[in-house]
Amino acid sequence: MASRKPRSVLPLADVLGHGASDKRIDILRRIGEAGSISEAARASGVSYKAAWQALETLANLAGVPLVEKAVGGSGGGGARLTAAGLQVLQAADALLQSRARTLAELARTPSRPADVDTGALQAQAGVQRAALALRTSMRNQFSCVVASLRPVQGMVRVRLTLAEGLVLHSRITRESAQLLGLQAGLPVLALCKATAVTVAAVLPAREGSNPLEGVVTRVPRGGGEVGLRLAEGLQLVGFAAAGHGLRAGQPAQALLDESAVVLALAG
Repeated sequence: MASRKPRSVLPLADVLGHGASDKRIDILRRIGEAGSISEAARASGVSYKAAWQALETLANLAGVPLVEKAVGGSGGGGARLTAAGLQVLQAADALLQSRARTLAELARTPSRPADVDTGALQAQAGVQRAALALRTSMRNQFSCVVASLRPVQGMVRVRLTLAEGLVLHSRITRESAQLLGLQAGLPVLALCKATAVTVAAVLPAREGSNPLEGVVTRVPRGGGEVGLRLAEGLQLVGFAAAGHGLRAGQPAQALLDESAVVLALAG
């Protein structure tokens, strides 16, 4: 990785924004242990390409390289952590210790009724907290659960379930699915820009798009931003063309490209 002028203070809140258990941090840690990106990738259960993608993302967030080439040695060279990379791991360890202390304190509180799935509740609560803390220009944000994953044309098609059985699909790279650790039952956030949603009274089906139906809640006189109320009161924001003829209170349809649905995890 190319060298950059070191920062006096690393933006650790940005680098560790997804939690110390982030798959990317796991890859970084394993590089420090094995001295090899390929070995770290294998140990983390991701491809070499995904490992490089993780390192590039972390370096972008940190503003400095976290890994550098190590020349020589019995293996002919490898990789090692920079001072910044070591600092990130130290911060990650501190967060893990703090989390362990907090969980230990919670374990001493009265337990919930036996018929309540506390693990599922905690996971869902984590996604909801992440949604509240997330600051993004994306207008549409949904708390959902991964139902299944299927490889499609070199990508991964993720089936997501929302309220009242509403289904949404996201199409992401295999590397992204690996780094997020996606699996059935995992709570996630689904996000998309309003500009990625097309709204009209009737829309023809389009391959690779999510068809959604709802009731218009607000609409401009000309073309522009339209609000839709989906099942269970979920709100969707999209755009309609000029002369759309939509009125508040009438049924309408929306199309959302699967590739425009971004997935995010709680820390």
